[in-house]
Amino acid sequence: MIWFLIAVFIIGLALALQAGLVAFAGYVLLGVYLISRFLARRWADDLAAERTCDSHPREIGDTLEVAVTLRNTGGLPILWALVEDVLPEGALRKPARISVKGKRIQVVNLGPRQTKPIKYKVLFELRGYYPIGPSMLETGDVFGLHRRHRIVGEPVYIMVYPKVLPLPKYDFASQRPIGEVRLQNRLFEDVTRSAGVRQYQIGDPLSRIHWRATARTGLLHSRIFEPTSLAGATLLVDFHTAGYHSRGEPHRSELAITAASSIAYAISSLNQQLGLASNGRDAADRIREEALEKQSGREFESRDAARSGYDLLEESDRIRPVVVETRRGVDQFLKIREALARLELSDGLTFAQLVLEMAARMPRDATLIAILPRVPVETAVALGMLRRQGFAITAILIGVDESSKIEAHGRLLVETVRDIRYVNTELELMNLGGNTAAPGPAAYAIDMPLA
Repeated sequence: MIWFLIAVFIIGLALALQAGLVAFAGYVLLGVYLISRFLARRWADDLAAERTCDSHPREIGDTLEVAVTLRNTGGLPILWALVEDVLPEGALRKPARISVKGKRIQVVNLGPRQTKPIKYKVLFELRGYYPIGPSMLETGDVFGLHRRHRIVGEPVYIMVYPKVLPLPKYDFASQRPIGEVRLQNRLFEDVTRSAGVRQYQIGDPLSRIHWRATARTGLLHSRIFEPTSLAGATLLVDFHTAGYHSRGEPHRSELAITAASSIAYAISSLNQQLGLASNGRDAADRIREEALEKQSGREFESRDAARSGYDLLEESDRIRPVVVETRRGVDQFLKIREALARLELSDGLTFAQLVLEMAARMPRDATLIAILPRVPVETAVALGMLRRQGFAITAILIGVDESSKIEAHGRLLVETVRDIRYVNTELELMNLGGNTAAPGPAAYAIDMPLA
């Protein structure tokens, strides 16, 4: 716009002074301005890009091949265009969650109706939920008077699953006395505690037949018995930013996610009920999907303006927990693993608020496994409240130092939470079954039937 005003001013001044050569120079400058503006707009409108990549979920360490086909849809040659396939800036900063092999930013020139490919690879070093794309295009006239920026193509979202480590030790019994809680899912029964009779069903052993009821009714009846132990677990993952200092990130939070996914896999392999609740946020909430739809294909005056509409939100006003209801099913572990893959640190709900929100929704016949980076007084009181309501609780502390161990241990013991485990490395996680810090019989995420 400033060049247009300068050209008009020169022409007006030349006409007023009757300076022919100056007026001619003004006309030339005005013509160059209008032509360059036309070419910049035309080239930006004629550029199009199409991305090709596999959107299936990945594991940590997998590589994704991305191909972006740049196309000139017009009849004029495009002398230059700067193409950048946008990736999340936060994931590229050190310590990097993803790394790029190849050139995702290139300068190209295109003839009429010509296409050119841009290929690169993305290596996923940590779990997460990553948008690949869209493509940001920049072009302009050869004089540098005009620049045009466009965002084209739809992004592809790639989910990278968290790591799952084997937990070989399952020789742990429940601390609960027999009959304290009536189970919703009757996995194990105590043959010494009769719960009633029902009609005989094919497959019932003869030892279960209730002969008196059979003689009285003339139909075969079988005994049924009360269950004897807890079944499965509900994982409570504290993912509040206050518990994860920046010096230990992202390794400490990733260890917490690895612990949760490994325990969930161990429970699901026994076909027991399983659930998850966390005060973190879902990464999908950070993506401005409505903004993407509104701004796709638009032109922008600057590169920063084009990028700003596609940056991920750094803050979230979400105060609802991420929840996978506790139940049994073949797809339950997959749901929890997907939720853990997308889970991010949040400054919304505290762990105590999470407990208050979830207390009425969690079954009492499942162990509560709290995965914690620290134990402030509020957290200990919240777990103590659940303990007094009849829940069996295991606390797993992630990456705490010796002084914090003593403090956390004392607060939990005061609230009668005695099963406390510590995990500082993946090796300790794999030996979690023998890593109890509390005296007395050990309780574990997997509650086996009493002998």
